Amino acid sequence: MEPTVVERRLRAISGHLLPLSGDFASSRFSTSPTAGEFVDVQGYSVVLPEKLQTGKWNVYRSVRAPLKLLEGYPDHPEIRTLHDNFVYAAENFRDHKYLGARVHDDGTVGEYKWMTYGEASTSRTAIGSSLVNRGIPQGSSIGLYLINRPEWTIADHACSAYSYISVPLYDTLGPDAVQFIVNHASVQVIFCVPQTLSILLSFVSNIPSVRLMVVVGGLDENMPSHPLTNGIEVITFSKLLSEGQKNPQPFRPPKADNIATICYTSGTTGTPKGAVLMHVNLIASTAGTCLSLDFNPTDTYLSYLPLAHIYERAYQVAMTHHGVAIGFYQGDNLKLMDDLAVLRPTVFASVPQLYNKIYAGIINAVKQSGGLKEKLFNVAFNSKRQALLNGKSPSPIWDKLVFNKIKEKLGGRVRFMTSGASPLSGEVLDFIKVCFGCEILEGYGMTETSCCVTTMDSGDMLSGHVGSPNPCVEIKLVDVPEMNYTSDDVPYPRGEICVRGHSIFRGYFKDEVQTREVFDEDGWLHTGDIGLWLPMGRLKIIDRKKNIFKLAQGEYIAPEKIENVYSKCKFIAQCFVYGDSFNSVLVAIVSVEPEILKSWAESQGIKSEDLGQLVNDVRVRTAVLADMDRVGRVAQLRGFEFAKAVTLVSEPFTLENGLLTPTFKIKRPQAKEYFAKAIADMYAQLSLSPDN
Repeated sequence: MEPTVVERRLRAISGHLLPLSGDFASSRFSTSPTAGEFVDVQGYSVVLPEKLQTGKWNVYRSVRAPLKLLEGYPDHPEIRTLHDNFVYAAENFRDHKYLGARVHDDGTVGEYKWMTYGEASTSRTAIGSSLVNRGIPQGSSIGLYLINRPEWTIADHACSAYSYISVPLYDTLGPDAVQFIVNHASVQVIFCVPQTLSILLSFVSNIPSVRLMVVVGGLDENMPSHPLTNGIEVITFSKLLSEGQKNPQPFRPPKADNIATICYTSGTTGTPKGAVLMHVNLIASTAGTCLSLDFNPTDTYLSYLPLAHIYERAYQVAMTHHGVAIGFYQGDNLKLMDDLAVLRPTVFASVPQLYNKIYAGIINAVKQSGGLKEKLFNVAFNSKRQALLNGKSPSPIWDKLVFNKIKEKLGGRVRFMTSGASPLSGEVLDFIKVCFGCEILEGYGMTETSCCVTTMDSGDMLSGHVGSPNPCVEIKLVDVPEMNYTSDDVPYPRGEICVRGHSIFRGYFKDEVQTREVFDEDGWLHTGDIGLWLPMGRLKIIDRKKNIFKLAQGEYIAPEKIENVYSKCKFIAQCFVYGDSFNSVLVAIVSVEPEILKSWAESQGIKSEDLGQLVNDVRVRTAVLADMDRVGRVAQLRGFEFAKAVTLVSEPFTLENGLLTPTFKIKRPQAKEYFAKAIADMYAQLSLSPDN
């Protein structure tokens, strides 16, 4: 039989390729039976040419969507918007538990009380109807100025059903940023709580677009009986709900390409930027991420990561689609373990900061137990880890003897975990997987991509990467010559991660300049992150382009890469690496792990009255720097990438002290100012050393 044109074309291309080996040996070319196009299959990804004329194969897609990027849920193409998604859930899971809270109306904390999908649907209609009845125009911006709780989600569903644009207001942004966002987005209605209401009232004369403030958890008798002097009406959520129930209005469904939300990212510098996300962006992102995952109405999920952040927002869209019960934390991160024990979730999302704490806590407890208990843990851990690596079921005896007690820390039922927001070390990921006996997947994404760009594939046993492309996007790496990264690097292509597809935002609200800065002429979003392609089409984040700076001798520094290395030091809870073009070396500010440091000091005979005294002890500082040097050598940092001096602090970097963004990234300009004296003192001391 005469070969087709496509087959002849493939044969000709294959003749010019070198034989493949190792993980790439499974790569193969395949034709599309419908389009007659070709792709190079590499395990979890496929590689295509960006432009046929150039012949360069550098665009990666998911192997699950090689020729057409996913735009929605394949089994439910009718779901095109967030409104469609909730209507589907309310119809299919009407009597299932949906939104649960422990904080009761009288302020006491107890067992979870649940609202069903059907009840949430009714409340959504009432809230949206009240906004319509008050003359709030379609397409208006609605502010959400409260932490995670059922009313947040209900108000957000109301926005989707009646074509309003939800605008999350970070509880930790501070009054200036909140005022900026309200004015920038022309917010007309703000859902708040009594605490945030008082903040809003402090600058109420400076937010002229606002017509209505809805107080969640407020009492009717405490509300103003008439509008404020500037005409703003203040009403309780319960009253708004009641009014809407008496006069329901038909839905005003949005279209897929309508704006769903404007998510303002606090960033590390300047005023917040509003990322404009359409309904199709969020549906495509969550549909792609969940394509190979199995969630169902028997699952329970704990909501505690900020809903104003895209990680938690996308998670809730996905959980809603699958009929999962969402229990909210009581609002205090220090009481999170108590919430976990009561809710006993099966699905758990978190960030490296918490996983690192869990890891350090278990390691420290094991070492302190000593003797037979320590030996038993090590034998159990190694045996279970080896079984998992070999694709076998570990002996149940190890869970019974050792790991069930550890599992109880998260409630005892968790079967699926994810990590996002910043890199998680492979060592910690593997440790969590063994101890909790469940799958843990790391993902990579940003607000501008509606969350996940890549996610580890279910069943992939290799750690230390962020997985393959979300089926709704395609990815390429672009050369960064000033950092010596190129797509032709051997053995693995390296460069800035660029993304294109259905989940990519439309730009920054009212900011064409910054929008043009992140998009190129071909529509690729430049993320500022540096990645490399591992075998089997897995992406690994290795550096950061945006925060690079030069040392005095001209060497480029990517501080976040170095901070991620130092995070493996047992004494370190958080680390801020600093350098500038006036100095030839780096210095570091380290927020310590209190219990581990105290335990070590006691073992060394170092006495102190409190942690504050301990962090100022030169012997402690020397030991921490020595351990940082050790992990730096293991990670093969270059000589100029090692911190030459360290200041230890007992105070953690937090949202409250202004050192972290809501996504737990260090605010570098603020940290520089906050620790200015310590940085100056370290450089002054180093200048006296003959080695520097």
